[in-house]
This record gives sequence, structure tokens and C-alpha cells, in this order.
Amino acid sequence: MKLKYTVFTILLVILFQSLHSQTIDDAKSWYLDGRYADALPLLRSEYNENPKDAPLNQWLGVSLYKTGRLVEAEQYLKYASEKKIPEAYLALGELYSKLYRFDEAEKEFDKYQRANRRNNEALKKLEQAREDADRLKRYVSRTEDVQIIDSIVVPKAEFLSAYNLSSSSGSLLMADDFFEGQQNGGKTLYMNERKEKIYYSKGGNGSNSNLYTMEKLLDSFGNEKSLPESINDSGNQDYPFVMSDGLTIYFASTGHNSYGGYDIYATRYNLNTDTYLTPNQLNMPFNSPFNDYLLVIDEEKGVGWFASDRYQSEDSVCIYTYIPNERVTLLENDDISYMAKRAIISSIADSWREGIDYSSVIALAKEVSVSDEGVKGDFEFVINDRITYYTLSDFKSSNARSIFSQALGLSKQLEELKADLSSKRDQFANSSSTDSNLRAAILNLEKQADDLYKEIERLKIQARNDEIRNNFN
Repeated sequence: MKLKYTVFTILLVILFQSLHSQTIDDAKSWYLDGRYADALPLLRSEYNENPKDAPLNQWLGVSLYKTGRLVEAEQYLKYASEKKIPEAYLALGELYSKLYRFDEAEKEFDKYQRANRRNNEALKKLEQAREDADRLKRYVSRTEDVQIIDSIVVPKAEFLSAYNLSSSSGSLLMADDFFEGQQNGGKTLYMNERKEKIYYSKGGNGSNSNLYTMEKLLDSFGNEKSLPESINDSGNQDYPFVMSDGLTIYFASTGHNSYGGYDIYATRYNLNTDTYLTPNQLNMPFNSPFNDYLLVIDEEKGVGWFASDRYQSEDSVCIYTYIPNERVTLLENDDISYMAKRAIISSIADSWREGIDYSSVIALAKEVSVSDEGVKGDFEFVINDRITYYTLSDFKSSNARSIFSQALGLSKQLEELKADLSSKRDQFANSSSTDSNLRAAILNLEKQADDLYKEIERLKIQARNDEIRNNFN
């Protein structure tokens, strides 16, 4: 009986060790295949049994790092680095770079270089890691001074619930809900205030996605058009939003030399060339080495939102609420650690202005809708002696409305140009000597302002005539 019991016990031990070994082998195989999320549970379990196993710390740290858990990953990679695991040097250096801790990153890169001085393949990986770190450091030095007033972490599947747009800003929908029977991978669709035009993405050549637009024709949408190649670059173009001027588009792209993942870009329709300008990549903190997307501005509320999965778990995303600047204003500070904090958004309170109470703006941003009752309108546009329009919805002719929207968009450009012109005139007046370059710049701006004013007036006349011809004759 004793012999049978002993044999049974030995078999159980062998079976347990076999299963345990198979489990670790699976974890290693998934790790090497880049299936870090699959490997994580098994690596965690093994770590609980062997917390001082240096290679195990490295595998667990890398798996956490690759699945977005940077803060948690640091302790494991740091332990493996201290135990002189070469691959941990590189991973920890990359992690520090993405946390904008560049001095610490360079120390790890130096250790990796010393450990691999005769390994050309490893040195190539190191060269790329250093280039990425230097690029991030340059971008941190161009961080924008923007007031971020609120943030909330939500499940990715429900992230649109954090965007509370006024009706005048149009509406955001999940593309899957709009295009029934189609799978759009959790992408969004933008519909303008009049509910007559939509912007969305769908798969292009290969696995990439491009931006498209459609207009409402009677009771359904049609006349699909792809946005131009200046927008639809290589990679994926998704998450469009169009300002009320109908000219300015914000979108997210993995192309256009993004920092990493999706970055947010802006472009504007140029009436003179009948196409869109080359997209402009937004500065930090709007962008990061992670996925940043769906930037939206509500002009009525005076707030904006954007989404980022920086330092979030795979199923979560953070939605930041901010106050849009009238013009881009960069931070000016020689302290790289302070710049890094603002770029990384380590604390939204760091961006607040002294003495300002943001509670009312935060409350307004959270309102689901804003009533238009009692508001006379957004502008005053005389059609004839008896009729004056105050909102775009007053137009009966869609063509006239589109033309007048263009005039509104150009009017905003004219105001910005006038502000720049006024600043340069003051600078010239206060200058002790005549500056030929400044004088030339002023003359150039004056000509641009004059041309822009004439174009606005031409569009207004065209809109008025079209509205009268189609509705009052």
C-alpha cells in the first residue's frame, strides 16, 4: 500500500512539473511571437513563484510595457537591468523615453551599447531607439501652452459618451451604427449640424483606411468622395471632425510621420487651389508616442476634447477636456522636467491659470445639450429689405448655405490675419530703426487682408443671389 501511495505521489509531482513546464514554455513562445497580452497571465503566475528570477522579470516587464502598462513595467525591467540582463537595458531605455525621462533613458542605452559592442544587429536596434528618443525630446521642447480642465478614463467601447457637443457643432456617431451591416472596427463618423453631410473612414488599399465624405440626396446619403491624397497618406486616416466653417478638418493618422500610433492633424480647405492644405501635426500635449485621436472643438461652449490611450490599459482610454487657444502658443521654459510634465499631462492642474475658477466651464462641458432658445443667431446676413438670416439653418438653398459657410470660414481667417497685422504694426511703430523685412511683411499682410475681404464680399453676394434666385422669385 505504501509503495502504491509513493508511486502515485511521484506521478503527481511529475505531472505537475510537466504541466508547469508546458505553461512556461507556452508563455515563452507567445512572448517571442509578440503575443504579450496572452503571455502576461502566465508570466505573472510564474513571477509569484520566482520573484527573483531576472530573465522572468525582463519578460514580464517587456510584456507589460508592450501592452501599455508602462508605470507597472518599470519595476520589473529595472530589476532585470540591475541583474545585468542586456535586453532589459534597451526595453527600460525605451520605456524611460516614452515617459520623457531622457537622461535615465540614455544611461540604459549606454549599458546596452557596452554589452553589445560587437553585435551589429543589436547596435542597429539601439540606433533606432536613440533616434526615437531624440525625436521625442525635440517635440517635448515644442509643447503647447493649453489649459486642460478635466479628464476622465472610460472603456474604449464607450468613449463617445464623454463628448457632449452642442447641436451647432454637429454630431458624432459610431460608424457601425450608421452603416448597418458593416464592420468599421470601432471608428467614428461625423455629421454636420444640418445632417446633410458626413465624414468617415473605411478601408483603402491593403489594410489602410482613408477618409471619405457623402452628402444627403433626398432621403439617403450618396455621392461618396474620397478626400485628397494630401490627407489620405500611407497608414490609417480615421476619426474626422469638421469645424462649423466647413473648411477645417481635424483627423487622426498613423501616417504623416506620426510620433507613434495615431496622431492628431489639422488641415483647411483652400478656396484658391480647390484642395486641402498639407495637414499640420498638432503639438504635445495633444500628441504622444501612443494613440491620440478624435479632437473635437465646440465653439458654442468654448471647449474641446481629445482622446488618448497613453499609459492606459488596453481596454481603456482617457478623454481630456481643454480650452482651445485662439492661436498656437508654445510653452517657454528651460526646465526640461517641467516641459515633460506638461507634455505628458502628469497633472491637469499644472496647465491652469492662476486665479481662474474653471468649475463653470467644466460643468458646461459636461452638459449633454445646450438650448438654443432666446439666442437670436450666430450672425446677421441681410437677404432683402424684409428678410434677415441669423443662422445657417435659415438658408433654404443648400448651395447658398455652403457658399455662405465658406464666407464665414474666411472671415475667421481675416480676423486672425488682422490680429497679426496689428501686432506687426505695433512692433514697427515701437522700433527704433526701420526694419525693411518687417515693412515688407506688413505690406504683404495688408494685401492678403484686402484680397481676403474682397473674396468674402464676393461669396456673400453670390450666396445672397443664389438664395433669392432659388426661393424668392
